[in-house]
Amino acid sequence: MCGIIGYVGAAGTDVTSILLDGLRRLEYRGYDSSGIAVLTASGELQVCRRAGKLANLAAAVENGARPAPGSLGIGHTRWATHGRPSDTNAHPHADCSGLITVVHNGIIENYAELRHRLEQEGHSFHSETDTEVLAHLVERAYRGEAQGNLLEAVRLALQPVRGSYAIAVLCREQPQLLVGARYNGPFLVVGLGEREHFLASDIAAFLKYTRRVVIIDEGELVALRPEGITIQRLDGTFVERAPTIVEWDAEAAEKGGYPHFMLKEIYEQPEAFKRSLLGRVSEAGQLHLPELEALQRSGALTQVRRIIVIACGTSYHAGLVGKYVIERWARLPVEVITAGEFRYADPIVGPDTLCIAVTQSGETADVLVSARQAREQGSPIVAITNVVGSAVTRLADAVLYIQAGPEICVVATKTFLATLAQLYLFGLFLGLQRNTLRPESVAEVLTALKQLPAQIQRVLDRAAAADDPIASLARELAPLHSVMFIGRGVGYPTALEGALKLKEVSYIHAEGFPAGELKHGSIALLDPETPLVAIATASHVYEKVVSNMQQVRARDARVIAVATEGDEAIREHADVVLYVPPTLEELSPVLAAIPLQLLAYHTAVARGCNVDQPRNLAKSVTVE
Repeated sequence: MCGIIGYVGAAGTDVTSILLDGLRRLEYRGYDSSGIAVLTASGELQVCRRAGKLANLAAAVENGARPAPGSLGIGHTRWATHGRPSDTNAHPHADCSGLITVVHNGIIENYAELRHRLEQEGHSFHSETDTEVLAHLVERAYRGEAQGNLLEAVRLALQPVRGSYAIAVLCREQPQLLVGARYNGPFLVVGLGEREHFLASDIAAFLKYTRRVVIIDEGELVALRPEGITIQRLDGTFVERAPTIVEWDAEAAEKGGYPHFMLKEIYEQPEAFKRSLLGRVSEAGQLHLPELEALQRSGALTQVRRIIVIACGTSYHAGLVGKYVIERWARLPVEVITAGEFRYADPIVGPDTLCIAVTQSGETADVLVSARQAREQGSPIVAITNVVGSAVTRLADAVLYIQAGPEICVVATKTFLATLAQLYLFGLFLGLQRNTLRPESVAEVLTALKQLPAQIQRVLDRAAAADDPIASLARELAPLHSVMFIGRGVGYPTALEGALKLKEVSYIHAEGFPAGELKHGSIALLDPETPLVAIATASHVYEKVVSNMQQVRARDARVIAVATEGDEAIREHADVVLYVPPTLEELSPVLAAIPLQLLAYHTAVARGCNVDQPRNLAKSVTVE
């Protein structure tokens, strides 16, 4: 939620182009409004802000509002929380005199109290945002106790602030200094160049310029100057941290000829799934999870008697699949709870409860707070995430990186499959450690996992064929108002994920149900204008799903089935069948999810929706 880009370098640089280029790579994080501020070579602070998509800002820049060259600048793309999207509420925000300018990702929980206090002191506010208080707080400290030291002013200004933030701050009087700070979740990273440096909420924002990065940790500030960076904690102590080299390049964050990032990332799934197994499944079929092996040696796993999976959205659906396989393979009870409920539920956790925090971004606010609560009660924490160095990794005792590569589209596709891979491996690991799985059973699952990338490719190749029914089916769904999804066992979370994808990108109401629950009320919604999608792949509950499909057809509703190749009998019970290759029942969500992703994508395209940036959504939900 919200994208930040900052730059400091040589005088006379075309800072505006750098900022706009970074914002284009960050727009998936929010697109209600955007803005830039550039400190020009003449010492003038020039600001341009526009409501709406980034294209509005870019058009304003090209039509006369372009700042002059300079050495310092910040930019922001917003997902609105406090204050409606407007030019006035767009970031950056300045203090009364325009001395201090700030961009912010997160929420200042006590902003009303701080604003009231500042107004009593004579400060004037112009926006409805919580962010504006930060600019005034920094100004007050800069002119007062900090005595013109911007880094110290930011540190002091943040002392009374409650909430979450990643910020970038510049001062009109400091043309060679950019200050950043991070607390309670939102990601912030520095890119190190040659006498120029970058600050951003995502590595992709500056990856075309440098691969050398430094992650800013919780409760830290960073000062960027052309000659280098310094990091210190909020208590004033300084920190040394070596840079990391990013292995993927800027091309990985480009569309590569596809019309949308969503479609590109769907087609990247064979490679993403294969990458998620790298270093974990050997050529000889041996399981190797050094992160969990270290946790096991520490003794943290020996007293575990139950598991709680904490997640949101697509990660929650992956967690439901994880519950099924962990309980089956490791014989441990597993509860899956949405993080927004966990944090207020007074959960019963402790050293005997292992908590798995699943968040592709690593900065989902509810997941972070929930994991922190569990840790305070003594629970060991395992994080599953896609972002190295993200906030959740600092809370965890062990981290399983899903290794999916950058995912730019707001809706999750390849990260869902890669997350499933980690949950499968986690379940196998526990089964081996607890002697509830025989080695030959583990070997069977690992063999099937290694076959999945090729099988995913088969599904995608079929979908690209001229006679594939998905695109034509999508055109039939496009004018409808509601679609229902059902499944049993691991088919149920697959149905939930299919419904979520359709909702997210096409804005068609969709619901996922356990198939057996359909007749307990929800079947009343079915009619010829409300089709049903059934996850009917090969499983021990296959016949039960078919029975539910028959009940639906008896109500004259159209039935679409996702089924296993070779199942010709299913055609008697469905109007349209989308086939996937055979695999183990537990692994079937990996394959069954793909035609549902494609169906959602093509339906959204047929309806003229913005596929990569669905309305009201942002990639990383860093506020409650």
